[in-house]
Amino acid sequence: MSYTPRRHFPRKPRNHIKNRRNRTWLILFLIMIGFFLMRYTVSKENLTSQQNNTITQQAYVEINQIASATMPTLNNELVPPILPKIVVDISEQTLTLYDDDQFIKEYDISSSKYGIGSRAGSNKTPLGQHVIAKKIGNDAPQNTIFRARVNTGKRAKIDAETEDLVTSRVMWLKGLEKGKNLGSGVDSYKRYIYIHGTPEESKIGSKASHGCIRMLNKEVIELFDLVNENTPVEIIR
Repeated sequence: MSYTPRRHFPRKPRNHIKNRRNRTWLILFLIMIGFFLMRYTVSKENLTSQQNNTITQQAYVEINQIASATMPTLNNELVPPILPKIVVDISEQTLTLYDDDQFIKEYDISSSKYGIGSRAGSNKTPLGQHVIAKKIGNDAPQNTIFRARVNTGKRAKIDAETEDLVTSRVMWLKGLEKGKNLGSGVDSYKRYIYIHGTPEESKIGSKASHGCIRMLNKEVIELFDLVNENTPVEIIR
């Protein structure tokens, strides 16, 4: 019977077990660090999202406040922004405001007592297509007198003035049709054709101006706030 000697393997050192335990704790520690980092990132994103929402809500409120403050009024009621168009009817002595093609309001006016015409120096009211080239007098008190489009700081007495005064607001018209209301000798802009208020309010509805389109002072202020520069103005017979 042969004898095989028993093999002896070297025993693993005790620090091997200790190293395994250290690696386990290190892995657990790294997992915990990763978990806390993930929670921190999510919390930060949620906070940023809430801040953005707050900013958006604040901006929305501010925009609405600005819109309400600047929105024009009609009959003391806020109206949304419109795409205005004006038609002045000489025969009817009216000015009609449209939103695109939808009727908004009609005002009584006073055109030239000298009739219809475009010639410079004629003091007549021109016909045809125009635009509002300039708006003058924003925030001036009602019945304020303007001379050469400058606020004098004085206020007219209604139906007690002897001059052809321009009051409250000025909307300076520019002709668009060359040879008819634009160009040499017939230019509405150079003739200083306005839509404006007048102290001669008792004459509104009849032909009494020196070429311009006169309106009641309260109503010219209302119209002024509803239209913009470059608003189309058509003057018809």
